[in-house]
Amino acid sequence: MLTTSVGLNRTTAVRVIPAMTDETVVLDAIEEVYRARGGDFLRLALARTRDRELAHDAVQEGFASAIRGRGRFRGAGSLEAWICRCVLNAAHDQVRARPQAALGDAEPAWSEPDAPDEAVREAILGLPQRQRDALFLRHYLDFDYAQIADALGVRVGTVSATLHAARAAVGRALEEVA
Repeated sequence: MLTTSVGLNRTTAVRVIPAMTDETVVLDAIEEVYRARGGDFLRLALARTRDRELAHDAVQEGFASAIRGRGRFRGAGSLEAWICRCVLNAAHDQVRARPQAALGDAEPAWSEPDAPDEAVREAILGLPQRQRDALFLRHYLDFDYAQIADALGVRVGTVSATLHAARAAVGRALEEVA
């Protein structure tokens, strides 16, 4: 029997289910991911859009897109990473549609309990978008490299190189502050 995981990582139990060829099974799994990780996807969308309202819209549209396209998911990779990509795409669309003047009204992407130091936050915000996304997925959503690769549409080696470059850039930025 072929199996695939929903991919709910360490923070929740990983549920192994039959290969997702039945759209009803996929729909149930999408709902499970939403219940378990919806808040995390909101944080991800907020990191991308820097606007709470746009982030909520991106999560809603990302999950709606996953539901509409559930027939296209065939179990290759993590469902969670596939949904993450839907949310990232929706967030990207939200940012692209937003007037440039609104860029100055940025909100922090971190919630209070895990908010990084101001210098770290500034260093992360100074990274290119792909590096920020990879860093956020790895360190805030606890995605493994394969899930990050699926979510960003790149190879695992690219994820490794991207994270290395992001960490090095943050380190350099923090050395300049010190």
